[in-house]
Amino acid sequence: MTLPLDAQRLFHGRGGLYPGCESWALDWYPPVLLLTSYQPVSEEVLAPIQTALAARWAELMPDQPLNLVFQHRDEVRADTRVLSGAVPDPHVVSEQGAQLKVHLLRGFNHGLFLDMGEGRRWVREHVAQASTASHRYKVLNLFAYTCAFSVVAMQAGARQVINVDMAGGALSIGKQNHHLNDITSDVSFLPHDIFSSWGKINRSGPYDLIILDPPTYQKGSFVAEKDYARLMRRLPDLLMPGGHALLCLNSPKLGPGFLQDLMAVEAPELRFVERVANPAAFADVAQDRALKVLVYQVPE
Repeated sequence: MTLPLDAQRLFHGRGGLYPGCESWALDWYPPVLLLTSYQPVSEEVLAPIQTALAARWAELMPDQPLNLVFQHRDEVRADTRVLSGAVPDPHVVSEQGAQLKVHLLRGFNHGLFLDMGEGRRWVREHVAQASTASHRYKVLNLFAYTCAFSVVAMQAGARQVINVDMAGGALSIGKQNHHLNDITSDVSFLPHDIFSSWGKINRSGPYDLIILDPPTYQKGSFVAEKDYARLMRRLPDLLMPGGHALLCLNSPKLGPGFLQDLMAVEAPELRFVERVANPAAFADVAQDRALKVLVYQVPE
């Protein structure tokens, strides 16, 4: 293989296509390989994998050192360490023309969810195609995290993006991501719990595109089974006629039918358009278990 220039997944054992490897994933955040195990693993098991990766790296990039990070994670904690080489600081990767800051050595999440790559591509293409000289898109990015969707929308020609997230630290990285891409205006960052008040979000609307990418379960913040309905009820009033909503859900227990059935009850006037395919690297034996990215539209 030729190592890709963009950050992406290289091996997706969790998709179930490689029996016996369901707990493993290998990601490429240039110039670092990130090996992740979702089950406890002994040094005796880890060592030959590291040796094999080092041998393969020597074939691909004989003149470059191997930068390899290992993370073991479960629902409670994540333990991360460098197995060889080093991690740049700051660490900036590219995706589809965007420069984005990542952090592999702390926390569960790394600043960029690779499985959402096609969702970001959809936003880039949709905003670029829909924006005209007389009407450029206004975008509301809910649960914005580090604002990769916002960077993409602005690069594609959006007029304005409003990013909302409870985590001020994530939004701070989001601001850095915009500066990395020379985006210095027409973007706002609102550290806010949307369920405490919708006032400012309502006053800034209506919107041509609303992106909803909440956590599946975050105690005290969002639980998909009970809180997604509260988001959907707001969509008809927040969207422009003809506007779109991008609904994201990453729960192996909840399939696309969960979102579709809920939308039929909470906002039946919105029309289902399509499910955005996940990146090929995230192929899964059960697509209902994988990431769900659904597009809806308000009638014009």
